[in-house]
Amino acid sequence: MFVKNAWYNAGWDYHFTQSQQNGLKQGKGALVARKIAGERLVLYRKPNGQIVALEDRCVHRQAALSLGVKEGDNIRCMYHGLRFGPDGQCNEIPGQEHIPTKACVRSFPVVERDNWVWVWMGDPARADEALIPFAIGPSHPDWNVKTSQMQVAASYRLEIANLADLTHLAWVHQGTLGGPDLQTRAKFTTIKPTFTATSHSLRTEYVVRDVPISSFMAHLFPPETRFDLWFDITHTVPCTWVLHFRVFLADGKADGEPAGQLIADTWTSQAVTPNDGETVDYYYSWGAARHCEFPGLSELLRDNLDDAFTEDRHVLEAQHVRVREKPDFPTISIIHDNGPSRMLRVLDALLAAEAAGAARPQPLTEAAVA
Repeated sequence: MFVKNAWYNAGWDYHFTQSQQNGLKQGKGALVARKIAGERLVLYRKPNGQIVALEDRCVHRQAALSLGVKEGDNIRCMYHGLRFGPDGQCNEIPGQEHIPTKACVRSFPVVERDNWVWVWMGDPARADEALIPFAIGPSHPDWNVKTSQMQVAASYRLEIANLADLTHLAWVHQGTLGGPDLQTRAKFTTIKPTFTATSHSLRTEYVVRDVPISSFMAHLFPPETRFDLWFDITHTVPCTWVLHFRVFLADGKADGEPAGQLIADTWTSQAVTPNDGETVDYYYSWGAARHCEFPGLSELLRDNLDDAFTEDRHVLEAQHVRVREKPDFPTISIIHDNGPSRMLRVLDALLAAEAAGAARPQPLTEAAVA
């Protein structure tokens, strides 16, 4: 179901604090419980700031280590007091001198990059940091990036298909990312993108020309103003989706690079992390370039994503219920399934290769997605 030899996103770096004990806020604090690709993890920061990821399951009776406490670099299970080091090895059993060699829990490689925390879920010997997807994080000096997250009760395959198909903006997102007018609907439903596929990603490029601005920004411009919208998307499995989105005043041309005045230059970085076959954690951001930003723009972008992804969530959760009810229901394919079909083929090829014990995929490079 899941590619294991891959980096999965465990959240934003600020979710993992130097607190000593867990607070009341779920998903943030001293000991952070996550479920990633069917595995339960507990993550915490050591005093030196390094993040540790262990299986959230005490070797004694499978108690949740995320309900324990940090002790320096260690974590202690608060069921019977077993203490584990950051390597997962038990180093104390209260009331017992002998510590069995099997008294250990699985540890996972962890890397912080672009303000995201990445966990390698497969063979630690194959963990290659070059495979971490490119993103623009909120600490980037040239971009004013704002972050958010939500959980969606749907299969991650549905999320992948949804992200690979932006024609649904004309229908699902008429009041947010798209627009209610017939011109916008016609342009988004006749997109002719350029696809470039690799062993683990799909790059999609296209321009939507001579349309009103998206609904969420319509109040900022005269209603008669028309724009060219430039999309450059890199979609990588298990699932990151990074978009360089630029808005130009319409130049009147039918093709080629937009040549009108640049109005907005933005990046949105998004990561879909499957908990299991039923839910995903969705970490996302959007922000504008500091050289052409105006006050409040990046906040507007981020807040609009919250609204738009809530619209997506309603559609996907209802779809997931129906797919579960009738998994063999005969569906049809239409022209707008091109992107989703390509992306799911990339995922399925990686799943098949991993099942067959094939060699690791080639590393990602920034040049491939910039």
